[in-house]
Amino acid sequence: MAQSVYIVAIGPQSGKSVVALGIMELLSRRLRRVGYFRPIIPSHHVADNNLQLIKTRYRLQFAYDEMFALSHDEAQHLSAEGRTDEILKAILDKYKHLESKCDFILCEGTDFSGLSLPFEFEFNAEVVNNLGSPILLLLNCHNKSPEDILDALHVAQESFLKKGCTILASMVNRVDPFLMETVREKLTECATECGPVYILPEEPFLGKPTVGEIARALDARVIMGDPEEMNRGVTDFKVAAMNLPHFLDHLVEGDLIIAPGDRSDIILGSLAANFSSTYPSIAGLLLSGGFVPDAQITLLLEGLSYKVTVPIVSVRTDTFTTAINASGVPPMLTPENDRKIATALGLFETHVNLPELESRISLVRSTRVTPIMFEYNLVEMAQKHRQHIVLPEGAEERILRASEMLIRRGVAEITLLGNPAEIKGTASNLGLDLTGIEMIDPATSPLRKEFAQTYFQLRKHKGITEKGAFDTVADVNYFGTMMIHKGLADGMVSGAVHTTGDTIRPALQIIRTQPGVSIVSSVFLMCLADRVLVYGDCAVNPDPNAQQLAEIAISSAETAKLYGIEPLVAMCSYATGTSGTGADVDKVREATRIAKELRPDLKIEGPIQYDAAVDAGVAKTKLPESQVAGKATVFIFPDLNTGNNLYKAVQRSANAVAIGPVLQGLNKPVNDLSRGCTVPDIVNTVAITAIQAQAARN
Repeated sequence: MAQSVYIVAIGPQSGKSVVALGIMELLSRRLRRVGYFRPIIPSHHVADNNLQLIKTRYRLQFAYDEMFALSHDEAQHLSAEGRTDEILKAILDKYKHLESKCDFILCEGTDFSGLSLPFEFEFNAEVVNNLGSPILLLLNCHNKSPEDILDALHVAQESFLKKGCTILASMVNRVDPFLMETVREKLTECATECGPVYILPEEPFLGKPTVGEIARALDARVIMGDPEEMNRGVTDFKVAAMNLPHFLDHLVEGDLIIAPGDRSDIILGSLAANFSSTYPSIAGLLLSGGFVPDAQITLLLEGLSYKVTVPIVSVRTDTFTTAINASGVPPMLTPENDRKIATALGLFETHVNLPELESRISLVRSTRVTPIMFEYNLVEMAQKHRQHIVLPEGAEERILRASEMLIRRGVAEITLLGNPAEIKGTASNLGLDLTGIEMIDPATSPLRKEFAQTYFQLRKHKGITEKGAFDTVADVNYFGTMMIHKGLADGMVSGAVHTTGDTIRPALQIIRTQPGVSIVSSVFLMCLADRVLVYGDCAVNPDPNAQQLAEIAISSAETAKLYGIEPLVAMCSYATGTSGTGADVDKVREATRIAKELRPDLKIEGPIQYDAAVDAGVAKTKLPESQVAGKATVFIFPDLNTGNNLYKAVQRSANAVAIGPVLQGLNKPVNDLSRGCTVPDIVNTVAITAIQAQAARN
């Protein structure tokens, strides 16, 4: 029987989606088969946002209909006819069906709009007792005093205890940040036996709708704005009824401008404000009356040298009606809004004692690791001891989006290199908040002279001059590498717009390789359906010799250990054991001998064919006595041609997630991005680099 937890919210707008995300994140790091269930959803006709959010983000394989029992209307109809037993039976039937497929189910209680709190309380208590789930109690404390919060919590706890429910823990959410300590003191003074109480502050960013949410609610036509831009938060609304000069005086950061679609002056003035350092940046433009910008205006915008990132949407309603409709759209956490999701998870993970909550839930770890479990484990490991990572490509859009997410999740401290004015301008144009992120311009930094002198001392034997050194360290990759060398940063990630050589060359010249390692190499972490394998070298060394191949194997084994993978090393070739001869096989055989001699503690097998390394049946025939055959986790390929082609073949054919390349062998971590990298790729690579930096410190 699956374990479960049931989230019960006392009052609307309590932040259930934030708590659901936080707990699902915790569950997904530990368990393979996690389910999500809602007894009642608002409607059959409109997809439930929370179900879609959890199903999409955590890649749940259940059908949408398996994750809820009834719609609001169906439940009301049965209740009106006095058939409440049928409501409970329907819920139990659907829950039990889902339970048979899960190790754990997170249940989210009802959210009846317009129904009384006593009715909702009675219903949830009855459902909880029938499912046998402990309760996670959630209170909305928006605009509540510490005394009111304490009273509401005691009433809720006592009410559920009287119904025979078990309370796992309680969360008081949306507390005024200035009252956090007072609330904490009062709760400590009046501790109960209902488990821990966690206090989460109000987060304004989560309490505001985005341009995309408003556009969807109003069935707006998108004139301009890609999906990322539609995630801009709306802090307020401004109806443009004045002429442009007077209107500009009223602009506030994050405004959604509502104006008739034929007001070309307002459209151009609002967009210009986003490019200007003297006016605040707007969230977007909502054009009323069914009008769209004139063809000349569109042509003008398309010809600008700067990309217009402000979303523009159009609705058919008049300006007054549009303003009323827009102001009534509630904030939501949607699957496509990575910024809000990162903020919600950062809030939950900062203010909830995760080890304590995990202990209360009594989770059992899975012996298998899915891609999503591995990626979440990376973030969790990086968060434990936050490292300082420098990103040289500071003005690149993907880097900026990833940086905001990394700070919101608390994955690492970030320094961006580049012109701060350009970085801030780009971030403002993208609607990003980079608060807490350091920005340094290598060309004007006071550190440049010191770095130049250090680089000159390191490279003067190669003919570098002091002037040449001064010029060299102005390069962002050299400057970032020098920050690591000087202890001003713990690691570096580059490559979104630079070549691999641009990223690695400064590291080889300044940081250099670890003692006993003569070669920098790389691995890809290959996340298959139920395990993570390590492939090396697939990105750096074209044709390593036997000694180098042995070092790559040892480095790859250490990398595997670092990320919680037991290293069982397969030295791959086209022959297994003594079955083949030839120069290529002999190189692998010699590399295996050297690696075993250097590290007798490691389990290494080679030469071995891939099928014998990964398939227990083949291994039993070809190498029945091997400790690695059939169980290998680390695969070392004889050359770059083999490794690069194989990792891409597995990635595409097996739908695997390939994380990397992860560079290894350096004294301090520097990692290379693909120039086609996505924002999640950057986040994962920074987390990996932070974990490497933790190991380097130790």
